Amino acid sequence: MKLLNHAGRAVLQLGDHRLDVEVASDGRFGPDPQGVFTDWCAFTAWASTHRGGCHRPEALVTLDPALLGAPVPRPPQVFAVGLNYRSHAEETNLAPATVMPLTFTKFPSAITGPYTDLELTGDTVDWEIELVAVIGRAGFRIPAERAWEHVAGLTVGQDFSDRTVQMTGSPPQFSLGKSFPGFAPLGPALVTTQELADPDRLALRCTVNGEPVQTGSTVEMIHPVADLVSMLSRICALGPGDVIFTGTPEGVGMGRKPPRYLRPGDLVVSEIEGLGRIEQRCVEQGGARTGADT
Repeated sequence: MKLLNHAGRAVLQLGDHRLDVEVASDGRFGPDPQGVFTDWCAFTAWASTHRGGCHRPEALVTLDPALLGAPVPRPPQVFAVGLNYRSHAEETNLAPATVMPLTFTKFPSAITGPYTDLELTGDTVDWEIELVAVIGRAGFRIPAERAWEHVAGLTVGQDFSDRTVQMTGSPPQFSLGKSFPGFAPLGPALVTTQELADPDRLALRCTVNGEPVQTGSTVEMIHPVADLVSMLSRICALGPGDVIFTGTPEGVGMGRKPPRYLRPGDLVVSEIEGLGRIEQRCVEQGGARTGADT
């Protein structure tokens, strides 16, 4: 199944059917997309009863892509993993995180929807396509072999980064440089792993103005999703609705010679096999739209 945030309301997609969760469940589950993670097991059990469709026309939703928001709009915790692809570590002349993943945060206020304006904060804003895992079941010290049981699903993310802010000081400001408003778009949907042939082997592709800048596969991760969930949970208790940005492959702007960064008018398209695509149009500061992008 897929979970959408449509005009701020939770929408369940099963095949060609899209159902307003609150209406279809007779109020058992509320309209808040973040709220469905509170009891993910009960929600998925209920959703499974609708696989044959819904006979209540008032629950059916006609999709308007312009109204899609982040499928996880207010995650309690946002973990972001750096240098999780050797190719990206090599292009940035940094050592890959082989023992323990390099972990920072993108603050939740950076979360936005799949089709948005990206307000550039300077002349060194960079792109990083990332697979994002969303926690469905709480856990602490989760064994790697049980980790996927705690994952609600996967979605497409971008870890936009203001490299000037990120690299300021010693140690640098990774979290702040990656947490400006709109720097963490997610979507277009949360996709459960049952929809995917192999959730550990998904092709990624990012383009800028139609030019491919990043291509790769999640199979190239140093620490795959199950290991990340397990290792993070050794230190932090993971809760429903937490998200994990899992790292990016090579091809970012700062790794190019000369470096290349985003400019007003650029269109960044990020797509992951089986999960869909998100699009961000770059604008000058003060030029971003507001509305269903959060």
